[in-house]
Amino acid sequence: MDFLNRRYPPMSRRRRIYEGKAKVLYEGPEPGTLIQHFKDDATAFNNKKHDVIDGKGVLNNRISEYIFLKLNEIGVPTHFIKRLNMREQLIREVEIIPLEVVVRNVAAGSLSTRLGIEEGTQLPRSIIEFYYKNDQLNDPMVSEEHITAFGWATTQEIDDIIALAIRVNDFLSGLFLGVGIRLVDFKMECGRLWENDLMRIVVADEISPDSCRLWDIKSNDKLDKDRFRRDMGGLVEAYSEVARRLGIIAENERVQGGPVLVKSEPTEQPET
Repeated sequence: MDFLNRRYPPMSRRRRIYEGKAKVLYEGPEPGTLIQHFKDDATAFNNKKHDVIDGKGVLNNRISEYIFLKLNEIGVPTHFIKRLNMREQLIREVEIIPLEVVVRNVAAGSLSTRLGIEEGTQLPRSIIEFYYKNDQLNDPMVSEEHITAFGWATTQEIDDIIALAIRVNDFLSGLFLGVGIRLVDFKMECGRLWENDLMRIVVADEISPDSCRLWDIKSNDKLDKDRFRRDMGGLVEAYSEVARRLGIIAENERVQGGPVLVKSEPTEQPET
């Protein structure tokens, strides 16, 4: 398929496949593809808290693009094909596994609340947790026994997901450490990618400050969605700082209340 030299229909003429809290999925130009549109909506506590923050979707699109490109380069399979514009990506259609995979390196958020561990405590080792994706149930934490018993994933798929989570965590920890940011934890989603009769587990959805806890190494300033959850303000500024350190945005340019992103032409991505 010629993904790199194709004109894409305007949003108004696309068939909407799914709309979530922060993204919309549209039918793609070829079978097995989708267009993922990043919204400016900010949500927390399963949409109990909601706002629209100008520029957030643009930043998440570019940061997630950067990370998925790097993952593809080191051989971690993902659904990402290429970025189309400031808010949209072309992705492979996958069968999403109804699990949120959370990798924790430092105690924070619900882990600190559940276990009474002071936030900021370095964990003795990285911990992988599974949560059942169901907003009506508030995404309950589940065990591998629940996952296999209810058919959400097989034992082999769980092993594949854990292996991917470990690789992604190792990569992201080093990536962010190199720009003075501590990866406290992150959420990852996976999907089944079917290629003829073969299936493999790939990283899907997004990886951005919406799905990571990122702290400045020196000051412990939060550069992630906790700024919205905890009414700290400055969310776009924090996301912009992450993008700036990764070399994604220009220093002084601004648009829509947020930064202008450099290298605005879509990035080509080889098949993985």
